[in-house]
Amino acid sequence: MRLAPDITERIARARADLRMGLPVVLCAAETDGTGAGGTGTGALVMAAETLNATRLDALRGLAGADGALCLAITARRAQTLKARAYDGDIARLELPEDAGLAWVQATASPEGDLATPMKGPYTAQRGGDAALHRLGVELVKSARLLPAALVLDTPDAGALAAEHALTTLPALEAAEALRRSTPLRAVISARVPLRVSEAGRLHVFRPDDGGEEHYAVEIGRPDRAAPVLCRLHSACFTGDLLGSLKCDCGPQLNAALAKMGQEGAGILLYLNQEGRGIGLANKMRAYSLQDQGFDTVEANHRLGFEDDERDFRIGARLLSQMGFGAVRLMTNNPGKIDMMERCGITVAERVPLHVGQTDENRAYLATKAAKSGHML
Repeated sequence: MRLAPDITERIARARADLRMGLPVVLCAAETDGTGAGGTGTGALVMAAETLNATRLDALRGLAGADGALCLAITARRAQTLKARAYDGDIARLELPEDAGLAWVQATASPEGDLATPMKGPYTAQRGGDAALHRLGVELVKSARLLPAALVLDTPDAGALAAEHALTTLPALEAAEALRRSTPLRAVISARVPLRVSEAGRLHVFRPDDGGEEHYAVEIGRPDRAAPVLCRLHSACFTGDLLGSLKCDCGPQLNAALAKMGQEGAGILLYLNQEGRGIGLANKMRAYSLQDQGFDTVEANHRLGFEDDERDFRIGARLLSQMGFGAVRLMTNNPGKIDMMERCGITVAERVPLHVGQTDENRAYLATKAAKSGHML
């Protein structure tokens, strides 16, 4: 009988620890990764966003003066800081001797970039294996935190994990698991009469990795053998619920449901990928940067994210699980069409969705068209 957590469950624990400011241990291949013992090489990882001064001092004490402690950031953030990303997608920045918590957090977050633009000079490490640093950044990012990780290389990963009761992950297995698309389980569905159609039904799906649930709103009784009118809609707390004028999300949601109601059938997938997949807190950070004059893409890059971090494979899997193989996709985003086709869902027709333009979001929509290829 197996009661121990598998790799997916251990990653969920690691995300929770990072969000609370706890370090996690990444064990290299020669360790067992259980935290029960062993002295193989690995790394302690902490999220820069949730780091505190006490734990920073503790990491410095473990590191000594051999340069084993560094701050790993994405190449996008490194570009803003004028730091060298010798590892391609990430940069490993050495911590100056006098660098404290304020240095770490100012390097990780663009909040004060305009007030103190000259933060460097930064010294980036080059050479050696950056795999654990890359995995640390990926893990922190998956926890919806700023993509910056304090990483301490150590030859005693297993021993440190056991001594301090830290969550441990075998690096190779964790990296493979983070790349995989997480299975989704149907939890429940129930009739929900809506303004646009009394024949509404809400389906709830839960991912196996402990992440956010996703929803499918079914209007009427769509024919599984024919292309279904479909909308992949990413959650937008500010637009969908508060009626924000900074985006067109709320009007798109309402227009999609209204059209499905008019036709008598359709599927709206409501995917919990707020802020193009970076989470609400980071989305608000991006909004703050937009108030400083940066466009939506520039803001994401300054935070250390790509233009769009969403995973549209989720939508394709939900459609397949519900028995649909073809869609009339309501979208202006060619990326959604491409991902549906690559995941085996036929896009029989693209249905444009041009609604919700305001004086507040005119520049935002222009940026989506110019830099993200949206068909507006």
